[in-house]
Amino acid sequence: MKTKDHLAQIAATLGEIAISLKALAPSAELSIPVLGEADAYHWDGDAAVLTAVPRVSRVPLGMLKGIDAVQDILLRNTEQFARGHGANNALLWGARGMGKSSLVKAIHGDIVERRAEGFQRLVLIEIAREDLDTLPALMRRIGNEDARFIIFCDDLSFDTGETSYKSLKTILDGGLEGRPENVLFYATSNRRHLMPRDMIENERSTAINPGEAVEEKVSLSDRFGLWLGFHNCDQPTFLAMVRAYADHYGLDIDDETLRARAIEWSATRGARSGRVAIQLVRTLAGELGKAI
Repeated sequence: MKTKDHLAQIAATLGEIAISLKALAPSAELSIPVLGEADAYHWDGDAAVLTAVPRVSRVPLGMLKGIDAVQDILLRNTEQFARGHGANNALLWGARGMGKSSLVKAIHGDIVERRAEGFQRLVLIEIAREDLDTLPALMRRIGNEDARFIIFCDDLSFDTGETSYKSLKTILDGGLEGRPENVLFYATSNRRHLMPRDMIENERSTAINPGEAVEEKVSLSDRFGLWLGFHNCDQPTFLAMVRAYADHYGLDIDDETLRARAIEWSATRGARSGRVAIQLVRTLAGELGKAI
């Protein structure tokens, strides 16, 4: 083989190798998620990808009972935000099963359905607590999008040794970049201050300046403009919840029977809440041969 032919063959082979390597290499465009048509997404912090959620698991806003006061406050705050007006980050804290996360999803769905009333596009993004360190990257990704965003973290709390709360503090207030004007942060928690008492007390006892150490932990809650408390409900409210769910799902059951089953159910569970109510209604639907 002549030298010229040999060199040409080597060049051709190298060209094929380059094409193959280029095809295998991750595309820069693929790493930047494009906002699609969905109104809800899940943020994967490790992959830095927004995954569309075609169908959000939620109930209609009118089905939520016993939380009228906090519902009105959060709805008004979210409506203001969806219109491009001033609004606050919100922390929904309190009793388990009383509708904290359900309220956030229901309000988002309600505003999406009423977009013709002058609301801008409102997108709900769910972020896991474990991905809070990637919040700055998510903020940069969506800050210039033509939409309003609620970043939602369910069951937010921090345990001893965790430091990701510092990333959240910076985003909520005080960071150099700050929070984009088209983004709000909503979180639910069973703890008002997001930290267990023993963690705060440990910081107090071991710090050089105990007061400053405790303030560092507690001040995270202060970054939320709205603190909305959810408390255990009384029996009449619980019965109203059960009736509302039963009516929504079309269960043919009379008031007296439903009341007796609800009281018995709450007694055996040792609790009254929206979660306990829907669990009862699922059981009743099964007994009546209905899927809900």
